[in-house]
Formats: sequence, C-alpha cells, structure tokens
Amino acid sequence: MSIRSRVRRGLFVGVAATGAVALGAAPAMAHHCYVPMYSLNAPASPNWLVFSAQAGASEIAGYEAQCAGAVDAGYAALRSAGLPVGIKIFEKMTIGDPKGTGGSSNPNGANGKGLEYFGHGSTLADEMVMTWIAAAEGHNCG
Repeated sequence: MSIRSRVRRGLFVGVAATGAVALGAAPAMAHHCYVPMYSLNAPASPNWLVFSAQAGASEIAGYEAQCAGAVDAGYAALRSAGLPVGIKIFEKMTIGDPKGTGGSSNPNGANGKGLEYFGHGSTLADEMVMTWIAAAEGHNCG
C-alpha cells in the first residue's frame, strides 16, 4: 500500500470519527434514543427516520464509497463485527419516554441490544459509521 493511500485512509477514519459524533448529535436534538438495525430489509414506515451506515457515512463524514464492492465490504465488516447496519429513530415521540419527560421507562436501554441513547454513553452508531468507512476505504476497487 502506498504512503498516499495510508494517509488518505487515516484522514477518512479521522473524519469518520468526528462525523460519527455528529450522527449522534443531530437527531438527538429532537430525540435522545434510537434503535439499531441489523437488517436493511425491514418494512418501511413513515414514522421512522432510517440512517443506513452508508447514508451516515455520506451525510455526516462526506464519504462516498468508490465502487459497489466497497459498499458490500463495509456492510460485511459490520456483520462480521456484530454491529448494526443502520439505525432508526421514531419521529412521533421518543421511545421509552412516552410522556416526554426526558427520562426513560425502558430498563433494557443502552445495552447494545435494543434501545440506545445518544447522550448516555452509547457509541453504537459511531462504531457503525467508523467501521463501515474503514472497510469501504480498505477495499480495492481496482
């Protein structure tokens, strides 16, 4: 691998890390929680705002995969690591806080398996975007 490629990869990972924080911060202004998605084949609903790992990389870090193989490599890395391939946010109200008090009535929240909270130490969305970008960037598009 050339020095230029290494520097470029390092820059993308750095941008991804910074951008991933914004992925968590932007939706959190209105909602403090999200649900990790382990498949992008879930039924669509107008009540849910969905961010795939690829969309998060594009919108937050400005990263676009160079080829379809890079996209696939990003998702393969997520599945291999047991990370979600997307997140979804309920737009009508905050799940686990039906009365809008800012607290949570969900005892299983922020455990990496279900409901996650942006402001309570959950790094799942950040890890998703960073892992996807690193794998996509590391793929040789030839």
